[in-house]
Amino acid sequence: MSESTTTGESTAAAIPRKVIGLAVAGALGGFLFGFDSSVVNGAVDAIQGQFGLGDALTGFTIAVALLGCAVGAYVAGRIADAKGRIPAMKLGAALFLASAVGSGLAFNVGDLIFWRLVGGLGIGLASVIAPAYISEISPRRHRGRLASLQQLAITVGIFAALLSDALFANSAGGAINELWLGLPAWRWMFLAGAVPAIAYGWIAFVLPESPRFLVLKGKEEKAKEVFLTIAPAEDADRSIREIKEAVKEDSLAARKGSLRGKRFGLLPVVWIGIILSVLQQFVGINVIFYYSTTLWKAVGFHESDSLTISVVTAVVNILVTLVAIALVDRIGRRPILLTGSIGMAVSLGAMALAFSSASGSGPDITLPGAWGPVALLAANVFVISFGASWGPLVWVLLGEIFPSRIRARALGLAAAAQWIANFLITLSFPIMAAASLPLTYGMYALFAAASFFFVMFKVPETNGMSLEQAETLFVKKPKG
Repeated sequence: MSESTTTGESTAAAIPRKVIGLAVAGALGGFLFGFDSSVVNGAVDAIQGQFGLGDALTGFTIAVALLGCAVGAYVAGRIADAKGRIPAMKLGAALFLASAVGSGLAFNVGDLIFWRLVGGLGIGLASVIAPAYISEISPRRHRGRLASLQQLAITVGIFAALLSDALFANSAGGAINELWLGLPAWRWMFLAGAVPAIAYGWIAFVLPESPRFLVLKGKEEKAKEVFLTIAPAEDADRSIREIKEAVKEDSLAARKGSLRGKRFGLLPVVWIGIILSVLQQFVGINVIFYYSTTLWKAVGFHESDSLTISVVTAVVNILVTLVAIALVDRIGRRPILLTGSIGMAVSLGAMALAFSSASGSGPDITLPGAWGPVALLAANVFVISFGASWGPLVWVLLGEIFPSRIRARALGLAAAAQWIANFLITLSFPIMAAASLPLTYGMYALFAAASFFFVMFKVPETNGMSLEQAETLFVKKPKG
């Protein structure tokens, strides 16, 4: 992944192993994010059957964790600014561990809803802290690739959840059937989340604090020590000066409320982050990972086949995220985002067309002739388009466009908006799908098209810039 062309440049261009290790460790929060958001996929039908839920309550049970995520993301910024990035990670790990155990042993649907809400709080914390931490410990020339590890970790988490779902369900002969210790397979799907939660908590105890947070708290010597460790080829004193200058420029805004501005009460850069986050979810990506097993069963696949398809889709998601990581610092953010928007709009349009030919409704829906394979192919093209663009790059941009003084809080607000958007899509899908799948996927296609024009007119290129340089594009000279 080195960009060097000569021996003399290779040392400077190579990413220090220490930095890679820290970024991977920080990105484990993304793994929890992906695991928790998708582990419910294989359990949806079993939960609905065991607790006798209707479509609306099923959607709320699946989506309620996202409300917790929104609250957790919003609170994360305040915790991170007051106590540091590492304490926020520890709290997130504890909440997720409690949720994994509580959800797996839930007595009734109300109990399950509560524990999924608790897990959402932990995932919301992790979803904000991971990109902020990775961006703040990454050398500028490699920040795009390292920040993309957040999305890679999310995709790996999705894969791990869907794979474990498939293994548990197939071992028991169905998610509703008993597996071990008298518990049905769907409960073990949730209990498996305790493993990554414990790992994330342990890692949080060995990671160093963000150097930018240390500078903000006046601990410049400690910050310099961390900078010398993670970026020995760069001028640590210069990096500290840039942070201090950026903080000084933002101090007046901070005294007036930090995020406040003349545009509907918020700074333009905050709105850009919020809209990027909302568009990332309004294209409907999580419908594929939350409901795909149910969806493919509805169009003729058996449960085991549907779980296998979901796992394959998750693998594809990982591979294309690796492509994005390889390209983000070479060709820039904007070209990748624009290309991804086109791919998403076209594939979602194809899915809408395929389901317009369906007959039946609800669990009895069928796709005639070649429309079933067309829908399956379009779904995977959609995953490829998203995974290679909007999936990882929105997290990259959220980690680098906000001023240092408000980065954690602004990222928290943008992430909260992302979780609320995710909640709305997840909650509405069962109801909308029952009414009209063509209309549902057509709506997602329109949002994908809107994402193209938003990037075209509102998002400048930040490739190769320091965090302090990148933020000036949005703060001092915001577009629009």
